Amino acid sequence: MGEALNRREFLKLGAAAAFGAAVAPVFPPEQEALFGRPKLGRVTVSQISVYSLPRDDARILRQVFRDRVLHIYQEMTPPTGPSWNPTWFRVWGGFVHSAHVQAVEVRQNRVADAIPDGGQLGEITVPYTNTQRYSRFDGWTRLYRLYYRTTHWITGIAEGPDRTPWYELTDELGDTKFFVPARHVRLIPDSELLPISPDVPAGDKRVEVDLNRQTLTAFEGENIVLHTKISSGIHSNIITNGIPTNTPTGDFNISVKMPSKHMGEGRLTDNLEDYELVGVPWTAFFDPRGYAIHGTYWHNNFGVPMSRGCINMKNDEAKWLFRWLTPLSGTQDVDVRGHGTRLKIF
Repeated sequence: MGEALNRREFLKLGAAAAFGAAVAPVFPPEQEALFGRPKLGRVTVSQISVYSLPRDDARILRQVFRDRVLHIYQEMTPPTGPSWNPTWFRVWGGFVHSAHVQAVEVRQNRVADAIPDGGQLGEITVPYTNTQRYSRFDGWTRLYRLYYRTTHWITGIAEGPDRTPWYELTDELGDTKFFVPARHVRLIPDSELLPISPDVPAGDKRVEVDLNRQTLTAFEGENIVLHTKISSGIHSNIITNGIPTNTPTGDFNISVKMPSKHMGEGRLTDNLEDYELVGVPWTAFFDPRGYAIHGTYWHNNFGVPMSRGCINMKNDEAKWLFRWLTPLSGTQDVDVRGHGTRLKIF
């Protein structure tokens, strides 16, 4: 790998990376005049359809493919539905259903001078970024693609293949090390990781998941502190790696919490179709077979069963719940284990 940066070189490269302008999206002026500056959305599956009207029986105009970033000019909920998720987005030249479009941003970040011993948690702040790994035999080779709002353990800084600062990431699954442009990662301050309601007795906290209504409710005593839509396991007879895709029902306790989790088989691959979910955020396991509550970046279809058995949540809500749940975790804990918050799934 490239030689370690001395401080002068590092600061020079860091400034260039931190303050270099992000590529500004180009918006059709007539659309911007009508609807204002659009938001951005990333296509999360292999392809979705653009329709002539916001309804699934309208004429299909074209297909857009995985990781295409769309300009969203308007969000709407027409009476045509569908009832389980009626939200549509107006995009350039038509309409797309929201189920497989993740809201994203393009935000560059200041590069840190140093990373604390033990690492620091960070999150991706661009629609996606490509990682690379280095070996003395093959040089730099492409590895995983990381997505907006995924979380990762940053363990170092090095000069990347483009001669700007890249963060070293250490994947907890197999302890694999790879690198990502530092400007694409926001270091999460300790203040965002501190426990929520730590003074509430652990026995007074509980969570209920209603699979019929696809909702999660968190309680402190009899007071509701969070109520939201989720996506549970798909109802099927499919067994994946010996585990049913149906979310189990019954009484559980949170047993392991991990702010970043690699879900998959741990293959070192850059194939976007492989089941390798790197950096799943705010993961709280409740069943030894691997079922967990966690944030989600691969769909936007909450209120509908979508998972292989886990409880999918919106990232912001999953982060809040992660901090609220027991066992309480520290700011540098890769994982924390214990007999935690009660969970009832019915």
